Amino acid sequence: MQRRTIDGKCFAEMLHGGAVMLSEHAQEINDLNVFPVPDGDTGTNMTKTLEGGLSEISSDSESIGELSGNFAHGVLLGARGNSGVILSQIFAGINEELSKYDKVGAKELARAYKNGIKKSYSAVQNPTEGTILTVFRESTEYAADNINDESSIEDFFKLHIEKARHSLAKTKDLLPALAEADVVDSGAAGYLYIVMGMYAVLTGELEGTIYKSVTENPTEKIDINLFTRDSRLEFGYCTEFLLRLTTDKVDPDSFEIARVLSVLEELGGESVVAYKEGDIVKVHVHTFKPGDVLSRVQAFGEFLTVKIENMSLGHSESAKPKEKKKFSVLTVASGEGMSALFSDMGADEIVAGGQTANPSTEEFITAFKKCDSEHIIVLPNNKNVILAAKQAAEMYNDAEIHIIPTKNLMQGYGALSVITPGITDINALVQSIERAAEGVVGSEITRAVRDVTIGGKQIHAGDYIAITDGEINAVAETAEAAVMNMLSEIGMDDYEIITLFVGREVSDARRVELTELIEESYPDCELEVYIGGQDVYDYMIAVE
Repeated sequence: MQRRTIDGKCFAEMLHGGAVMLSEHAQEINDLNVFPVPDGDTGTNMTKTLEGGLSEISSDSESIGELSGNFAHGVLLGARGNSGVILSQIFAGINEELSKYDKVGAKELARAYKNGIKKSYSAVQNPTEGTILTVFRESTEYAADNINDESSIEDFFKLHIEKARHSLAKTKDLLPALAEADVVDSGAAGYLYIVMGMYAVLTGELEGTIYKSVTENPTEKIDINLFTRDSRLEFGYCTEFLLRLTTDKVDPDSFEIARVLSVLEELGGESVVAYKEGDIVKVHVHTFKPGDVLSRVQAFGEFLTVKIENMSLGHSESAKPKEKKKFSVLTVASGEGMSALFSDMGADEIVAGGQTANPSTEEFITAFKKCDSEHIIVLPNNKNVILAAKQAAEMYNDAEIHIIPTKNLMQGYGALSVITPGITDINALVQSIERAAEGVVGSEITRAVRDVTIGGKQIHAGDYIAITDGEINAVAETAEAAVMNMLSEIGMDDYEIITLFVGREVSDARRVELTELIEESYPDCELEVYIGGQDVYDYMIAVE
């Protein structure tokens, strides 16, 4: 039977179906990588992003507006990688419309999806056509233009999928890199599987499906003996709440989050994270008087959830009050050696991740809180991590965040080399860091996993390739030969320093052989070697 409307329960089942379909094809999506390297992670990132949303919803929620709001909040915090962040913005835009309803028909759904286009495009500084953005936009516009007042929910999704398939195939025509590698856009393919899973629930192909990978965090054991009758409250309370703005108190549509921030500032709140999605306000604050905070913000609406924890009881957020530092440096790193090196170079916080393991928006926010500084300088060190870092920065209000768009660990290394404690001119420091990162030629050496032709170079599965500043500039039978070919290709006359980061799988004998080759070939250059311990890449090289 065709559905004229759907409510929160049905939408929840559809979202679970989308996650199931996506997860079943996650590896296939991971493999849709332009470069033939074993670092594809789009499918994994998008699945983890959906997990964040599913962990926030209940199938008992009858209101589609309430359900959508909770899901949008979850995917926003769980967003990983570029496609994950864009996906979170798509659902944020959809939620802005769905939040008005308890149930919707095809027309209302189409309006919500069209708002998802607006929201997702605005989240990307320079939107690229031939990606998930294009497929979502074209399929939404096509479905919206071809439904009428008599159309069912199934009609909307059937049209949406029909156009998405066609649009996905055309991504090769829009992006030459996809055509040359003979692959479609991975994020767009992931989106198609999501909407196919949602439609499969509508048609009964997937029935009673719950995405099993979503697991609730086990209840943390609290040692109440850490706070006795003789204790004094030193650290305050970690207070979190979800507030729904209500029309009898404020105008939810025009309400500005600045009103909440003003209250928290007046009450001396610390480690504040506050943002608004639709008519939902999410707040995290450290305060000695949670009752005062709750009483004041209740003037704006009513609570959906409230959590208050005494920070003396050993929770992960417990920390002794201290004066904020002028600035902290937060960097993303993979491999024990790289993490240790970056810490030694002055990084205050390390977020684990990189290629194949992109950190989420929420992981960045957690790290921002730990920095507890007036300014936080962020080195994402991966082009697929920058968007999540930026999204986290927009949600965090307790420090000024400076995102340095480092695209690899070598640029991060160069950036860290100019950071000196005690600097007070933050703007000058940021400019210096940006120049240092841009001045590094970075190359990553890894093994190809399939045959492909890129940039006129014939590459066979098993070959070693050098990806230098985003382009493949050398191909060889061994990783060591690829390094030497890469150095020869860039021309070393203008460079003085070569820094080599050795991967986890490289033996001591191979490392010694390569370092001797470099020293013999470039005796006028200073060579530094670190055991990076990184996965995927046998070697990473920074040339300055």
